[in-house]
Amino acid sequence: MAQKGSRIVFACQKCGHQSRKWLGKCPDCGEWNSFAEEQSRDQSRELTGAAFRISAVRDSRPTPFTEIEPQDDAREMTGIDEFDRVLGGGIVPGSLVLIGGEPGIGKSTLLSQVADRLSQLYGKVLYISGEESDRQIKLRGERLGINPTGLYLLAETNLEHIFSEIERLQPQAIILDSVQTIYSQKLESAPGSISQVREVAGQFLVLAKSLGLPVFLIGHVTKEGTIAGPKALEHIVDTVLYFEGERHHQHRILRAAKNRFGAANELGIFEMTSTGLVGVPNPSEIFLSERPLGASGSVVVAAMEGTRPMLIELQALVSSSRFGTGRRTTQGVELNRVVLLVAMLEKRLGLQLSGDDIFVNLVGGISIEEPAIDLGIVAAVTSSFRNIPLHPRTVVFGEVGLAGEVRATSQAAVRLREAARMGFQRVIMPQNNLNGLPGDDRLDVIGVRSVTDALESIF
Repeated sequence: MAQKGSRIVFACQKCGHQSRKWLGKCPDCGEWNSFAEEQSRDQSRELTGAAFRISAVRDSRPTPFTEIEPQDDAREMTGIDEFDRVLGGGIVPGSLVLIGGEPGIGKSTLLSQVADRLSQLYGKVLYISGEESDRQIKLRGERLGINPTGLYLLAETNLEHIFSEIERLQPQAIILDSVQTIYSQKLESAPGSISQVREVAGQFLVLAKSLGLPVFLIGHVTKEGTIAGPKALEHIVDTVLYFEGERHHQHRILRAAKNRFGAANELGIFEMTSTGLVGVPNPSEIFLSERPLGASGSVVVAAMEGTRPMLIELQALVSSSRFGTGRRTTQGVELNRVVLLVAMLEKRLGLQLSGDDIFVNLVGGISIEEPAIDLGIVAAVTSSFRNIPLHPRTVVFGEVGLAGEVRATSQAAVRLREAARMGFQRVIMPQNNLNGLPGDDRLDVIGVRSVTDALESIF
């Protein structure tokens, strides 16, 4: 029976929509079978506990804009260059950072290394774990070779007790692993429910802004690839980082999906070793290290992820199908984009690809959504279809339209510098990007206006 002062509601575990009765489909986000029963208490009742005492610390008086001091010079560097790059140049005091990733991808390993660096540089760091005991965390730290004196471990899931320990310890940074395991006593729903996750994130947001502490939240990832819990969780935090990669590859990718203090879609490359995660300062060299020379269907594309240019090998395989209708399979590239480009090749160039199976893959386990790799996809599919290899020292980039035109892309000069640095000799790029572009004696730059011109230049 529901206690006095509370009422039964059904909340969507995807978006947070509430209903007084169970619904099969959420009217807000359209998710099926996402409603769960929860007890919602009267918000007007008096709240007690350390978590809410800290909420009152925040000064709510208005401040003139001209009197607010900037924080650009107050960033805290961890010494892990790839991690600092993704955050926009370091950790901003008072920021709330959410890190999501699949189980076993290395989230706890990365934040253990971050906690080690922060405790050595800035003082006490509190690592809160709701899934592991302090001995398990100690065992992982010994494997990573870290033994900081300023790192404190707390195996606890009760939010009020956690805030009491924070008030007693006064740490300089907080790491919470994970946000789905923490619960508040003032809510009767189970840990990980939308009301609990929203309450925990909201209280840590107030704590971070009030005391100026950087707080890192680890979030679970669902089978759809999104952070579990309410979508509003991504709106509450300042930065959302996704930890990507495949277990069979040594490389891990830390991608910024949202960042209030830096560039979004920034990318950090790590290599998983026996002693933890090590940053990769030159990802182009890693992605091209095992590239086959003289193989048809292999193209090097110049992509931009945030502020970083990368040269990546893109492979395509076109083979005849026994069923008359070809399949389209992609890895690291958007499937619908490949379907559009293949239809464009059939219409504009007359290539008969409808009965062939087409497989497109970005080597290294990385995913790119940038339209500048369109011309690389077209070149790789055509190369495999005609069984003609490209020149091994050629780089291709450019956006392709359905009319067969090659459109200009952003930051062409940065891509050219990366190609020259990696020893490439020829670049096929959009003609409109050549206007005002500084010349480079190391490169033979060819501008094209259409796919027909591009394929003639390539082959």
